[in-house]
Amino acid sequence: MDKINGKDLIKEFSLEDALENEGREISLSACVHKVKKMGGFAFVILRTGRYLIQTVYSPDDCADSIDGIKEGCFAAVTGIVKKDERAYNGIELTLKTIKLLHNPGNDYPLHVSARKLGCSLDVNLDNRSVSLRNPAEKAIFKFQEGVVSAFREFMLKNDFTEIHTPKIVAQGAEGGANIFRLEYFEQEAFLNQSPQFYKQAAVAFFDRVFEIAPVYRAEKHSTSRHLNEYIGLDFEMGFINDMYDVMNMETAMLRYMMSYLKENYAREIAVLGADIPEVTEIPCIRFEDAVTLIKGSKAKNKFDLEPEDEVFLCNWAKENHGTEFIFVTHFPSSKPPFYAMNDKDDPRTACKFDLLFRGLEITTGGQRIHDYNEQIEKMKAQGLDPDDFRSYLESHKYGLPPHGGLGIGLERLVMKLIGADNVRRTSMFPRDLNRLLP
Repeated sequence: MDKINGKDLIKEFSLEDALENEGREISLSACVHKVKKMGGFAFVILRTGRYLIQTVYSPDDCADSIDGIKEGCFAAVTGIVKKDERAYNGIELTLKTIKLLHNPGNDYPLHVSARKLGCSLDVNLDNRSVSLRNPAEKAIFKFQEGVVSAFREFMLKNDFTEIHTPKIVAQGAEGGANIFRLEYFEQEAFLNQSPQFYKQAAVAFFDRVFEIAPVYRAEKHSTSRHLNEYIGLDFEMGFINDMYDVMNMETAMLRYMMSYLKENYAREIAVLGADIPEVTEIPCIRFEDAVTLIKGSKAKNKFDLEPEDEVFLCNWAKENHGTEFIFVTHFPSSKPPFYAMNDKDDPRTACKFDLLFRGLEITTGGQRIHDYNEQIEKMKAQGLDPDDFRSYLESHKYGLPPHGGLGIGLERLVMKLIGADNVRRTSMFPRDLNRLLP
């Protein structure tokens, strides 16, 4: 055990440690998840940060009484390890001691020890400090940890540098009304809609960068797919040939991520019933062709996809290509963002793509404009004043390599992997149109 200042560091309980110590006595501290009294003995189910551990109490084996020990108490125990395939995670402890560490003053308002909470989403979110004690609810965010860890590990293995960019900014990357304004001393400021401007600047000195951080959108939506604060998985890479280099990088990353999740988060996958896809080749379809495929020449929106369009395209990809992913490319160049490079062969379209997965857009990306004069012209074409973006344009003025990147919505990706019905379920403390607490 590691020491600091001569004292042992407290080590988190490891199921692997227990499995390697069958027949030996181990100690752990945990929350009492459930007590099932059976007459002359009792099962005391303990909940650690990741696992449920079944312990067996008998007055013949344990020096302490379990009177007063109930669901929600925190306790320190010692017990003899016994392997038992019928028990949680394949082990059982025969209790030798059990010491009460804390007995809360109030009972849970939810059925935490149930397999599923069985309450409405609003009740779940209103009682988040309790609902997240439920193993299935908690597993969502352990699984989410795996998604983030896989993304970071892949990026580092592929020579990306992790950066941390400001979230209080003088201008928004997307502009428009969907931006939170705040008073910053004597100036007007905004919560950043994207790390886009800073990612592009960083490509000039790091070549490849990524960030995992909050993103803010003041969209007045109250749907199952929208949050006003979410976690973005962003990367930007220099010296690309075209946007397909970015798409290929994302495909490789997703392939790595799914393998990583299966290897390291099998318990959470089982608890959640998550369906982890095989990532092979991801088909591409141009936006114009997608619109024709969906609705023919009478499509009501010829600038973007509607939610039902995304569902249609994913079903089409599954039926025709055997995958639940599909890239949609070459959106109209008149549509933001202003930093998307126009296609040289067809300037009516931009080198921009979305990645759809199981009926939902999870990624937006593309090739960016790296030439200063070209960027000025695109801004003017979209009715923007380049003087409003002087700081952003400094990077272009002093030179950028051909580059591109993307942003992935973490909560949306997790939502689709675990089959959740609402993106709020995959946000630990969601912020939306109506929710600022807890």
